[in-house]
Amino acid sequence: MRSLMAILLCGSVSLATQAAADAGKLTVELNKFESSDGGGCRAFFLFRNDSGKAFEGFEMSLAILDGGGVIDRLLNVDAAPLPVARTTLKLFEIPGIACDDISEVLLHAIEVCKPQNEEAADCFPLVNLVSRTTARLEK
Repeated sequence: MRSLMAILLCGSVSLATQAAADAGKLTVELNKFESSDGGGCRAFFLFRNDSGKAFEGFEMSLAILDGGGVIDRLLNVDAAPLPVARTTLKLFEIPGIACDDISEVLLHAIEVCKPQNEEAADCFPLVNLVSRTTARLEK
């Protein structure tokens, strides 16, 4: 019984620690890929804004790597606006490459990060990346 309580307590502490680590973060999740007309790929991103700030400007530069790990192209995406304490769905077209041929999406740079009513900021440390696809999403 005592070991079961210890396991449950450790699990609860682990979940609480993860929730605390995600607080104050902006999670960018590559949720799914879908083939688009013309042989391209449509990427579905979820932006979970638990940062405590709304963003009126948020633009990312993404490097799309093919199945061999070679950079196929750079893609600039504008995800703004990102309301505070909300999850926002954004779709982006990746032309000229099939979804199955994408092995990794690299967050190359955050070109614009502008919290509402504040000066532009360096949001790179604020961003947490997650992928639910076969392609990795990395910094």
